Amino acid sequence: MDSFDLLVVGGGINGAAVARDAAGRGLKVLLVEKDDLASHTSSASSKLAHGGLRYLERYEFRLVRESLAERETLLRNAPHIVRPLRFILPHAPGMRSWWTVRLGLFVYDLFAIRGSLPRSRRVSGRDPARVPLKDGASLRLLSYWDASVDDSRLVALNALDAAERGAEIATRTALLSASRDGKVWRAELAGGRTVAASAILNASGPFVSVVEQRIGANAGGAPRLVRGSHIVVPRLWDEDHAYILQQPDGRVVFAMPFEGGTLIGTTDADAASPEDDAATPGEIAYLCEAANRWFVQGLAPADVIWSYAGIRALWGEGAADAQSISRDYHLALDPGPGAKLLSVFGGKLTGARALASEALDRLGARGLKFTRTTPLPGGDVMPSFLAWMETLSAWMPPEILARLSRAYGTRLRQLLGDASSVEDLGRHFGHGLYEAEVAYLREKEFARTAEDILWRRTKLGLRMSAAETKALERHLGD
Repeated sequence: MDSFDLLVVGGGINGAAVARDAAGRGLKVLLVEKDDLASHTSSASSKLAHGGLRYLERYEFRLVRESLAERETLLRNAPHIVRPLRFILPHAPGMRSWWTVRLGLFVYDLFAIRGSLPRSRRVSGRDPARVPLKDGASLRLLSYWDASVDDSRLVALNALDAAERGAEIATRTALLSASRDGKVWRAELAGGRTVAASAILNASGPFVSVVEQRIGANAGGAPRLVRGSHIVVPRLWDEDHAYILQQPDGRVVFAMPFEGGTLIGTTDADAASPEDDAATPGEIAYLCEAANRWFVQGLAPADVIWSYAGIRALWGEGAADAQSISRDYHLALDPGPGAKLLSVFGGKLTGARALASEALDRLGARGLKFTRTTPLPGGDVMPSFLAWMETLSAWMPPEILARLSRAYGTRLRQLLGDASSVEDLGRHFGHGLYEAEVAYLREKEFARTAEDILWRRTKLGLRMSAAETKALERHLGD
């Protein structure tokens, strides 16, 4: 029977970040995930690494300060997948007062005073950001900065780094049961494998209570399951900025460039179960209406190219409505004797590194804390790499080079190997996906199926035809 210091259950952003930190501290780590990495909430996010501007209204100052600090860490350590994003905030009568918004942005800037992004400011009358908006010429506009992130790649890179530091990453491997045997857990895994672990970290997201039930534990209460839905529509403007749009019900909805279209989100609705993860017709209509209040180009549900939803397991079941529950994380230590169990509730992409550090501290882990200053795989971008990239432009189409460099950073060297022409990349499956990339994702990033590759390691599923997808599936033996 294999023995581990830590068994991590869940291959989303929290589980992958914990596995990376723990392996780097010298622990023997096994991460199990019943599906693929980032199969659920962590690939169904708003694609933002943000400081949480709207959390200021709930006086969650600690969460905002930490999120802004972690945003800077991500910008520094993963510049290939995390990029600055300018937000435009239009104001109209009947919404939050102008001075309330200005004060909120002032506090936001103050908390980010040592950050690298520009401060908030008024938008001039000639700014192109006015063009897509109704009455854009007369609206008062403010701008501020946050960052976008490739959510599922953030998970994959944390898992890759964990593996390179000695962790075992076991996807398609469910935890079936576990029981305490003194100071260790004995866990039964799918496939007939049994392992021992000194501690279990339950980072299974919306399935956190399901996992607790399987091992006969209770960390202190059921989570509030909240669904956040998003839609992708044809591109509504040409520039690379985003918008944050106030709504009459007090909510804010964002709209941002995404994979050639516009991503609009999000909602806050109670979910009946972890599987209740599809955007409802009502939510899709709400997001279209939210955009129609502000943009010249009208939207209808028929215009939606793709919709998705993620379920968050939040701590705060007593809150009156889903919108008012804190997005801060909560770590709950099971009071049972012997081997430790720590369950994770809530959390955000931006704060996963800090969550992981605190979780391991709670479990008594020692060792060097390295994650704040160490780049994720591909994030060690130096002038020599940029010079090498220039040589690739001699033979690689610019749109393919742009996508690959933004996805893989310096790991693009490994992916390309000795290739010196497009023909060296092997079979072309469509939209710049070549056999060399497919092989790299299967060998290094734990991808197994066409869905893993098209929807989580890349976002090419939005572009691939049914015939192209089928060809990839046949190649992989799906």
